[in-house]
Amino acid sequence: MNRKEYIDPKELLKPENMLRLYASGAFPMADAETGNINWYLPEIRTIIPLDSYNIPRSTKKTIEEKNFEIRFDYDFEGVLEGCADRESTWISEELKSAYRRLKKRGHIHTVETWKDGKLVGGLYGVTFRGAFFGESMFSKVTQASKAALVALLKRLKEKEFVLLDVQYMTEHLKMFGAIEISFEEYTKLLHKAYAKICEY
Repeated sequence: MNRKEYIDPKELLKPENMLRLYASGAFPMADAETGNINWYLPEIRTIIPLDSYNIPRSTKKTIEEKNFEIRFDYDFEGVLEGCADRESTWISEELKSAYRRLKKRGHIHTVETWKDGKLVGGLYGVTFRGAFFGESMFSKVTQASKAALVALLKRLKEKEFVLLDVQYMTEHLKMFGAIEISFEEYTKLLHKAYAKICEY
């Protein structure tokens, strides 16, 4: 008689297990009401190709006018709380703790948008070798999250990353050249990314 093996969900949130799951193409989200954390493995994946992304001219002009300051890995807690600060969020307290553990291992990175000495937007993601898995972004002023995304695209290109996974398609991401690909194509990109060691 076959018995289904039980895996404690907390075990899956250990850094080494989280990285293993990300490496297989999965990502976690907590239920906004129950807090239960599930891992998702969609058949259709959304990426922004790092060799052919697009920065809309109007966005570029607006960002320049705003005169934002971009910082990297300066205020992870501020970005994490900014991303979780919404009416309904998938970033539970348990997931925050898990991300903090990954941060200590050097696998979480941020791009932050600052204005007049205040954090006004940003994003964070999980990195593993040549892959960056975008998790969430937030904006307290117009164009702040877009400014962070533009900076991320340029940095990943400069550092020769292979893959930028953005999980789900949105109009916001489509503007920057996001495309949907099959899981088979995505897996090929994953393997290519893991063959390369990149420093964020």
